[in-house]
Amino acid sequence: MTVEIQQLPYDKQYVTQYSEKRNEPKWMTDLRVNALEEADSLAMPKPDKTKIDKWNFSRFTHDVEGQAISSLDELPESIQSFLDQEDNKNTNQNLVIQRNHSVAYASLSQNLQDKGVIFTDIFTAMAEHSELVQKYYMTDGVQSNENRLTSLHAALMNGGIFLYVPKNVEVDEPIQSIFWQEDLEAGLNNHVLVVAEEGSSVTYVENYISHNESEETFANIVTEAIAKDNAKISFGAIDNFAHGTTTYVNRRGVAYRDARIEWALGQMNDGNTVSENFTYLMGDNAYGDAKTVSVGRGDQKQNFTTNIVHYGKESEGYILQHGVMRDKASAIFNGVGKIEHGATKSNAEQESRVLMLSKDARGDANPILLIEEDDVTAGHAASVGRVDPVQLFYLMSRGIPKKEAERLVIHGFLAPVVKQLPIEAVKNQLREVIERKVY
Repeated sequence: MTVEIQQLPYDKQYVTQYSEKRNEPKWMTDLRVNALEEADSLAMPKPDKTKIDKWNFSRFTHDVEGQAISSLDELPESIQSFLDQEDNKNTNQNLVIQRNHSVAYASLSQNLQDKGVIFTDIFTAMAEHSELVQKYYMTDGVQSNENRLTSLHAALMNGGIFLYVPKNVEVDEPIQSIFWQEDLEAGLNNHVLVVAEEGSSVTYVENYISHNESEETFANIVTEAIAKDNAKISFGAIDNFAHGTTTYVNRRGVAYRDARIEWALGQMNDGNTVSENFTYLMGDNAYGDAKTVSVGRGDQKQNFTTNIVHYGKESEGYILQHGVMRDKASAIFNGVGKIEHGATKSNAEQESRVLMLSKDARGDANPILLIEEDDVTAGHAASVGRVDPVQLFYLMSRGIPKKEAERLVIHGFLAPVVKQLPIEAVKNQLREVIERKVY
């Protein structure tokens, strides 16, 4: 049954005028209008064991400008903490900061520009590289008609990034985006499109941050990561929306022959969240690795689905999900490895583990294997429970107080994702968020 949501205050006329205001190409205007028209006939997402009918998906302000900055020194400390101060010369050259729905700061090193790398906000990309964006935008990855929220995202997209790496270009330094939801009611409909052409490689990291603890708004995030033959994309993210933001995140990767997509996702939202992370291994010898950590607190409800689908022969897919729940928070972790018929000699492995720190906290780990081929390897592991008393006893026997011992165990439990993030400042920020949410 379709889940009803509140009537959106945005109609066809508004969407058309918004597209004209942004000077978008006709193909984007048409896509928006068509998506809005089909939204009413589409069902809402149906996250397993999670009721979303009372969540806020429509109360938000769609178009909020943000002030530009001339120097990174103008940023508040909470934003500066995401920047790599130890390697300011290189890392911060490849940076875009979106403030509400406007670009506050954008920089790309001359070296990468000379190699043909494109890294800019999605509206500039459509203006300057329209045909290239159209080729990949909601074609290989997320489709606008998958569900009502993807359709509304396509109609109301109001920010995001386009990152394009040409054939055989290897980007050695990380590229970073920061999405700053400064206005307390600004709703983000961000679209991030990362394309790595044949033989190329890139590492991209993004950060979401807001401060609306009580004011309600909605974030509808779509990411598409396209790795062509023999390309590699390393994708890191910290989602840190405040309690007032309801979040729907749909991250999708497509890996072709001999390509690799690696995800390291720190999902640290304080509000209700549905997150879908799908990777399609389309080509032979394609590789997908999805690592996710989450900490839930308060009364929030979260649902995480990580799905790697094997189409290519000898493809490899690995899923790791670790969650920590406290207070009355609850979370569902679905890990799905699917091997399609014809994907012989493929390997699907997954692990989902949840720690519960309070008697009212709830965690559910569901490993799922769907195998349509005989000659394959597949395995899974799942556990839900309290902090291991043996580990605590071992640490306490060496003079470490119980609270500190528990803290060390939790940080060690979440470390597999934290250590994968390529920017030291982002790693430290994730550790600080974990510390703040757990204690």
